[in-house]
Amino acid sequence: MLVVLRIATATKGYEKKRSKLLGAYLPHPPGLEGSMAHERRPPMASSASRYHRRRSSGTRDERYRSDVHTEAVQAALAKHKERKVAVPMPSKRRSLVVQTSMDAYTPPDTSSGSEEEGGQGEGTPTSSQGSIGMEHWISRAIHQGSTTSSSSSSTQSGGSGAAGRLADVLAQTHVGKSGNAPSTSPASTSIPQPVTPTLPNHSAPPDVTTYTSEHPVQVERPQVSTVPRTTPKYGNAKLMETGDGVPVSSRVSAKIQQLVNTLKQPRRPPLREFFVDDFEELLEVQQPDPNQPRPEGSQMVAIRGEPLGVVTNWPPSLEAALQRWGTISPKAPCLTTMDTNGKPLYVLTYGKITLFNYSHTYNDQHPIRSCLKSDAFPLLSFHEQVALVFPNNDPAAFMVAFYGCLLAEVVPVPIEVPLTRKDAGSQQIGFLLGSCGVTVALTSDACHKGLPKGPTGEIPQFKGWPKLLWFVTESKHLSKPPRDWFPHIKDANNDTAYIEYKTCKDGSVLGVTVTRIALLTHCQALTQSCGYTEAEIIVNVLDFKKDVGLWHGILTSVMNMMHVISIPYSLMKVNPLSWIQKVCQYKGKVACVKSRDMHWALVAHRDQRDVNLNSLRMLVVADGSNPWSISSCDAFLNVFQSKGLRPEVICPCASSAEALTVAIRRPTDDSNQPPGRGVLSMQGLSYSVIRVDSEERLSVLTVQDVGTVMPGALMCVVKPEGVPQLCRTDEIGELCVCSIATGMSYYGLSGMTKNTFEVFPMTSSGAPISEYPFTRTGLLGFIGPGGLVFVSGKMDGLMVVSGRRHNADDIVATALAVEPMKFVYRGRIAVFSVTVLHDERIVVVAEQRPDSTEEDSFQWMSRVLQAIDSIHNVGVFCLALVPANTLPKTPLGGIHLSETKQLFLEGSLHPCNVLMCPHTCVTNLPKPRQKQPEIGPASVMVGNLVSGKRIAQASGRDLGQIEDNDQFLFLSEVLQWRAQTTPDHVLFTLLSSRGTVLSSLTCLQLHKRAEKIAAMLMERGHLQDGDHVALVYPPGIDLVAAFYGCLYAGCVPITVRPPHPQNIATTLPTVKMIVEVSRSACVMTSQVISKLLKSKEASAAVDVRSWPLVLDTDDLPKKKPPQLYKPSNPDTLAYLDFSVSTTGMLAGVKMSHTATSAFCRSIKLQCELYPSREVAICLDPYCGLGFSRGLDLSRVRTCVVVAEERPRIALTQSFSKLFKDLGLHPRAVSTSFGCRVNLAICLQGTSGPDPTTVYVDMRALRHDRVRLVERGSPHSLPLMESGKILPGVRIIIANPETKGPLGDSHLGEIWVHCTHNGSGYFTVYGDEALQSDHFNSHLSFGDTQTVWARTGYLGFLRRTELTDASGERHDALYVVGALDEAMELRGMRYHPIDIETSVIRTHKSIMECAVFPWTNLLVVVVELEGSEQEALDLVPLVTNAVLEEHYLIVGVVVVVDIGVIPINSRGEKQRMHLRDGFLADQLDPIYVAYNM
Repeated sequence: MLVVLRIATATKGYEKKRSKLLGAYLPHPPGLEGSMAHERRPPMASSASRYHRRRSSGTRDERYRSDVHTEAVQAALAKHKERKVAVPMPSKRRSLVVQTSMDAYTPPDTSSGSEEEGGQGEGTPTSSQGSIGMEHWISRAIHQGSTTSSSSSSTQSGGSGAAGRLADVLAQTHVGKSGNAPSTSPASTSIPQPVTPTLPNHSAPPDVTTYTSEHPVQVERPQVSTVPRTTPKYGNAKLMETGDGVPVSSRVSAKIQQLVNTLKQPRRPPLREFFVDDFEELLEVQQPDPNQPRPEGSQMVAIRGEPLGVVTNWPPSLEAALQRWGTISPKAPCLTTMDTNGKPLYVLTYGKITLFNYSHTYNDQHPIRSCLKSDAFPLLSFHEQVALVFPNNDPAAFMVAFYGCLLAEVVPVPIEVPLTRKDAGSQQIGFLLGSCGVTVALTSDACHKGLPKGPTGEIPQFKGWPKLLWFVTESKHLSKPPRDWFPHIKDANNDTAYIEYKTCKDGSVLGVTVTRIALLTHCQALTQSCGYTEAEIIVNVLDFKKDVGLWHGILTSVMNMMHVISIPYSLMKVNPLSWIQKVCQYKGKVACVKSRDMHWALVAHRDQRDVNLNSLRMLVVADGSNPWSISSCDAFLNVFQSKGLRPEVICPCASSAEALTVAIRRPTDDSNQPPGRGVLSMQGLSYSVIRVDSEERLSVLTVQDVGTVMPGALMCVVKPEGVPQLCRTDEIGELCVCSIATGMSYYGLSGMTKNTFEVFPMTSSGAPISEYPFTRTGLLGFIGPGGLVFVSGKMDGLMVVSGRRHNADDIVATALAVEPMKFVYRGRIAVFSVTVLHDERIVVVAEQRPDSTEEDSFQWMSRVLQAIDSIHNVGVFCLALVPANTLPKTPLGGIHLSETKQLFLEGSLHPCNVLMCPHTCVTNLPKPRQKQPEIGPASVMVGNLVSGKRIAQASGRDLGQIEDNDQFLFLSEVLQWRAQTTPDHVLFTLLSSRGTVLSSLTCLQLHKRAEKIAAMLMERGHLQDGDHVALVYPPGIDLVAAFYGCLYAGCVPITVRPPHPQNIATTLPTVKMIVEVSRSACVMTSQVISKLLKSKEASAAVDVRSWPLVLDTDDLPKKKPPQLYKPSNPDTLAYLDFSVSTTGMLAGVKMSHTATSAFCRSIKLQCELYPSREVAICLDPYCGLGFSRGLDLSRVRTCVVVAEERPRIALTQSFSKLFKDLGLHPRAVSTSFGCRVNLAICLQGTSGPDPTTVYVDMRALRHDRVRLVERGSPHSLPLMESGKILPGVRIIIANPETKGPLGDSHLGEIWVHCTHNGSGYFTVYGDEALQSDHFNSHLSFGDTQTVWARTGYLGFLRRTELTDASGERHDALYVVGALDEAMELRGMRYHPIDIETSVIRTHKSIMECAVFPWTNLLVVVVELEGSEQEALDLVPLVTNAVLEEHYLIVGVVVVVDIGVIPINSRGEKQRMHLRDGFLADQLDPIYVAYNM
């Protein structure tokens, strides 16, 4: 219900309501009724003493102070306490808990997060496509009597007294055009309808167009220049649009833009196969909330400021003004600078500045010798850019240089002094200088001496900076102009006067060009709106190089012959009250400050007697555009009202680099005209809708007006995204200004200039509202009743999360209101958003106090998450705490936001605590896959036939004719035959690590040694044929001889890797286990190892008494065995191949004599091995393929990388690259594929096509489908062919569940049929079911007779265009991964190697990574190479990467030391061992983060 009335000071009424409102949350003593709660409160003390009481609790950032907001936060947390959530606290290694030492405590400089002196606001969000939902309307409370209202209003920004609390009584006023008589319209009162409890009750919107002008908008332009400001480059600057009506943001023709948009669209998948549901993994699209508030007001009308009155004696240009004052009153003081003790250091008079400027101008226009003794100093041409590099404590030198440049008609570009080569943001400044073509830098003598110097004393080139010639501006370095020389002073024109730098949200620095006419008009508009008069004293605390400090303290002051007292930042650090003292001392009329200066003055204020602010008629609050500045204004007024400060003196202003001063509150003498206030619903604001909040709700934002539009300017509010369409009256949008007094362009960036400085706002019908272009201010807000401008945030601070808009400053305020408030060091909090999985996610980074404990940190973080969730209804993606004083700073001590974000994204922030909540924030994950009922194998086969697809099967070539030595069925016979036919042929050579030959073995030598070993086994071991013998040898000739010795004796050899002497405790039990499981009757080994097996260390790990007979083969008997064993049946056991699988399963595969011979024949044929051929084996000779087989690599024909997994492409490529210079041909490097059931399935031979690589869509792979894509397409995964199928091997791809055959290029299990398949598992218990399934499987449809072995690996066959040796088309086999290793998460199949590859890429310090599932959570273990301080950097990076690339939320991130992830002898990760170690808490992690 809308009521229009004046509110009397209703402190009592408010107290009553407040206690009623908060009664539920206040602690009640046992005997007290709830209704009595407010009576227990002590009577309100005077505001000043109340302020003191609160301030003693620690240096709390008053700029974000709001009691109402604090109460809201406490209330929200109280609710949460009732339903406590148990979040596991991250665990940290002791060494990491020790806090990094921090710099000595620094006073106000490090003040606060949102301070954006150096160029960065608080937030970092990007524009978004979210639906712009809307709400209701606002107005302003009219108060009676300024003194009563202000004294009763307390220090909160919420304005809990009558002055602020609009929510108490929904008092709203429409000020008509006259601006005084409040009028109520019956239409604006409506009876609230009953609504669902979830929705706040809103009344009908009032008509708020009454105060706006009806006639069409035309801009009054001052007489100085009648040309409309359009740049010739764009003709009449029509809106260039893309297909969907969005302005183009760069120099791109609409056609190209359209093409780019088309290319962005995903390619349509081919027609669906009729029997496969081709489900595309789609991210959930956030559906707009049907109950979201929407704007209901009428379309706004542009608001015009008062006409700019042209005063007859106004100078035609700023230089003319300077010349006039220098001539008329040369002794008048222009600028007084202070030293760090607050004493006047230097007084610059108008006469001096004029004289200096003549010297400057003369020197700039004539070749001179600079202090750098450069004879070839360039003659600066007109309109060339010059950098002004002056420190913040030397405004006089800056002012002289600035005006010297204006007179000489060169363009000054003021920048910060680079202190080190790695200043935050310094590189971007360098890019700006480079793009502006700056070659000369002007600086002061003191500053020049302080710059970093190289070894020879020259100033080094800063990173990213162009080569600069440094020139010192002190008078002793300048030559005097002749007496009769005067600079030519022109009237203000459209030439560029200066370039002001502006830091964007992404950290890039742009140069805003301001023309001379804009400069003059802006000074005139400020003079008129601030009522400046000659000889007024103005105290300036702001940075004089840019923004409000430059406009008031350097430019407008000269136009009006004012005296500026400049307070350097270094003095404010030492004495935050210095500016107030100077106002008193000099009887200053005007002061220019930021809200943080008011805050620090309050903190330092101790009832000083001599403070009298009576002289102050205007206190310009430069960051009035930050809605939270209201809290500092209220608190400051509260304390200093008793010291003569009048309420109407406080004048917040809104400004931006592009539009200069946007609006400023005028200093009025009419104390009956109180400032405008609005208490807005945060929920409404998040949908860009203005709703005056109901008093039941506590999540509100109190905004104050920043005055009215500037004289001679026209302002409107447009939608922030898309076409610049006018907003409705109850809608938040971006303020746009049409005036001469704005920036002209971004230097050298015509596309961005067009989007910002040449905007033509349109009505809903599409008609432009003016023929003149508007400038976007980058400020979000609305125009309230009476033409008052309200700012609710900045475009740079906007974060659009799931279609709702949040302002970074508001989130900072909520975080600062969480108890204990003093937890955050000096209020330094940075809030920004990062884009993860197609939506913005909020990141909060805070500096914690040096004395905080782990417990404090975790408590505070948990509460901040709850508070932000309750108040803003948005989740925080990541909350990071860093040690005090470690965030990058802007030149004036605020937090450099884009640099902080950059450090966060690249993993260099080094937080000491991190809490991530991806589960609550990420709501757009694809729906979990529902398992469809399996299509029967027959239907699949028929479907393949109908669609013309071949069944996926392939085979190697036939084994062909048996050669003379191939008539032998047994390896032992082959050796005997070789010993007779080629006794001296060297079979094996053992090389040392340096490449020298240690020993070699000919055919005859091997035969003789094997005979002796066989004799020893029979004599000493008393072994029968068929007994099992464990061979525990290091790789080498002894192992080979022992193996053949066993075959000669009829025993079954089992090769076992010997225990590692340095690591007996973990390696010996495996040896013992294999010996026991294989039922070995005897262990054969060397003397050294036999001693090790029975040593004292061994007895600690295993029971050494239970070893079977141990024989050492170092001294063999001289005699031969009576006869050599010949097996009766070729299908009997030849040897056992034991190994531990990656999933930790120990299994022995039985290899028959037939299989062993066929295996050797197949490899011989594939690799074309002859007696003269040399094979270098660098493999473990214990299991798999490795068991059965000066530097110039140009002779290497085949280098086989043995893989029992998917080939690692990056590894083979880097290997080829590394040895390329040694003559290794890349074609020679390939991979093989073998597994437990068949040791060699594929092996790249000498003939046949090169292995091919295909790219498959990783998302389709998760659904067990293969979709081939182009290289470089998103989500593409390269798969390399696993060598060529060996002779005698047949392969088919079958569905692992239905056992039906699959079509070409379909993913399924690889089944193999060949003579060298293993014949089964050897286990103690002989699990027959397991064995028959793996080694003897039959297809359920089609060829059901053939016996296949199941490899347990997923892969696919693809017929290529290449031809193989036999002239047939080549079938390539691609291995995707093991079924055992694959993880089922969200109904999809993930292969660990894919996730691990993504994780390893995220940070240079991640050496290795392994992932495994744990109760539906994904656990990621990373090995950190680097300092432990980097451990916490990895947590957000790992989480982001896995979300982006795999649509999975990481549940736990474990950071461990190098070497913790167990890897078996074949280089494969033992993920299940790792999982057991994690669950048993044996990893000794550096850090464990639970993302819950």
